[in-house]
Amino acid sequence: MTATDEGGVSDLPPSAKLVFKVLEYNGPLTQKGIVEESMLSARTVRYALERLEGVGAVDEDVYFADARQNLYEIVGEATVERGADVSAADD
Repeated sequence: MTATDEGGVSDLPPSAKLVFKVLEYNGPLTQKGIVEESMLSARTVRYALERLEGVGAVDEDVYFADARQNLYEIVGEATVERGADVSAADD
């Protein structure tokens, strides 16, 4: 089962789906990074992130490079290391 199935992302507005896909494709990003990648307004990204967090599809964490910002990632991706065997994570 994917986060899309579990979190109910399919029922969210298109902007939230786009933000989800941006995070899925790029990995963890700050809100500013999501704005740049998605070309959505900052306000729209904030709203989309709130909706995604509301359904449990996205987690917010501290961005240690700049503590004024938060880092957003899809729930469950934190356990998958970059470069690790992805098939093991699907079990």
